[in-house]
Amino acid sequence: MVEKTRSQKLQRLVAVQRHLEQIAEYDLAETTRQRSEVSQEMDSVIHALGSMDPVHHAFSQGYADRFNRLGIKDKQLTGMQEVHQMRVQQERAKGDRLEDGMREAREAERREADDDAIYDIIDQKFGTPASSKLQKP
Repeated sequence: MVEKTRSQKLQRLVAVQRHLEQIAEYDLAETTRQRSEVSQEMDSVIHALGSMDPVHHAFSQGYADRFNRLGIKDKQLTGMQEVHQMRVQQERAKGDRLEDGMREAREAERREADDDAIYDIIDQKFGTPASSKLQKP
């Protein structure tokens, strides 16, 4: 089995980290969607409370209770959304750091390969023969 280089290992970690970032973004999008739904429900309850239709007047206490519950849920979702936003930022920062490390490792590997190639050329050009028998008189 071939030993993987540091940059290859970091590249794999970057891919995993980017996937975690996508999951965090999905969670944020889901929370934002839920907040939007709660906002629409609150708007419809406010519309019903302000309606002049006598049917809605009979249920005004129920509408008020529903509006309070939706307000509480909106506050909870707002908190969750802030947590998800921070998580997205953290995951993105981790991925960026790993990606920078991967680039640095690739550059170091490239420099090392270039140095080895230069040393090989120098050895071939100026190296001593393996045996004195190989020297021509």
